[in-house]
Amino acid sequence: MITMNPEGMLNEASSFNKKITEGFSNLVDVGEIGSGVTPHDTIYEEDKLKLFHYKSDTNEQKNSVPLLIVYALVNRPYMADIQENRSTIKGLMDNGQDVYLIDWGYADDADQYLTMDDYINGYIDRCVDVLRERHGVDKINLLGICQGGTFSLCYSSMHPEKVRNLVTMVTPVDFHTPDNMLSHWVQNIDIDLLVDTQGNISGDLLNGTFLSMKPYELMGKKYLGVLDILDSPDALKNFMRMEQWIFDSPDQAAETFRQFIKDFYQDNKLIKGEVVIGNNTIDLANLTMPILNIYGELDHLVPPAASTALKDCVGSDDYKEISFPGGHIGIYVSGRAQKTIPPEIGSWLNLR
Repeated sequence: MITMNPEGMLNEASSFNKKITEGFSNLVDVGEIGSGVTPHDTIYEEDKLKLFHYKSDTNEQKNSVPLLIVYALVNRPYMADIQENRSTIKGLMDNGQDVYLIDWGYADDADQYLTMDDYINGYIDRCVDVLRERHGVDKINLLGICQGGTFSLCYSSMHPEKVRNLVTMVTPVDFHTPDNMLSHWVQNIDIDLLVDTQGNISGDLLNGTFLSMKPYELMGKKYLGVLDILDSPDALKNFMRMEQWIFDSPDQAAETFRQFIKDFYQDNKLIKGEVVIGNNTIDLANLTMPILNIYGELDHLVPPAASTALKDCVGSDDYKEISFPGGHIGIYVSGRAQKTIPPEIGSWLNLR
């Protein structure tokens, strides 16, 4: 039988109330939370797009081949640069890379007719050409993240003469693996009706969908956990940084969303070699450049099998996989990931 100690209960309640009071004060003092922490210049702009070049705080020799990061359209790319000691971008720079990144901005009604061809053979290709000219090289290194990795696969298949090395992170290739919950959910949705009715697809709608995949962990448990960090200003600010990123979800250009969901999620055309972008049919066997594929072992958005399917499709003789014992976001923000993933990428690229 458990005996309740009134004095102990009173002390515990008093301590909790003190933590709550301090927590509200700390919340007020959090201040402005930026979108990324590493200094950068905008070297090219087109429509909503901005091409960033990140500034190194050292004079160490950089890889002479620039590295272009292509992020997904669904969320904002500062996840790769979320805080000072947990920045994939900073880690890549510390490991010898000259880093550039495409910031897609926020799609609006003027963008609803943009197609995958516009994004890949248009925006990405022009950014690649900017870097080729800027550095005086024929080929650049390309790093694609999530949907941006799928875009990078398509781009590299169509323009292999411009890509020296290809890195993909948490990138879906086989969209019909049995454990792909997102794919199962979308199979019976009439995408044409959705797009024709809504136009651009709300970022809030998609964000709600992603959160509902793990409702207890992503919408309940984490907020209970805030009680444990209310008295730590630094931990609280980091939590708020992550919250800002989660709910900073751009709307999706209607026609690109239509093709991506129908061709990739519903019909699994990428792995079948049936995706058509512009005048090109995407053949992953055209990927003959060195490829590094990185995936999360606990990724619920891009299950490992969805990513590792790449190795059986490409034409490269230089293919390597790295698995990380974490999830879709942990691969960028966990301390363990920061110690392993950027150094692995940097070393791999520098050898090539």
